[in-house]
Amino acid sequence: MKKSKFSESQIIKALKENEQGRSVGDLSRELGIDKSTFYYWRKK
Repeated sequence: MKKSKFSESQIIKALKENEQGRSVGDLSRELGIDKSTFYYWRKK
């Protein structure tokens, strides 16, 4: 399995920003990831 280029703390920070009202689209664009990757992180 390929290693993530994001640390666990970066992922947690992005998830918290989403909880505070930031859209998945904005976060995905800023991080350079697909929306499905973000939803995978959230599911995990």
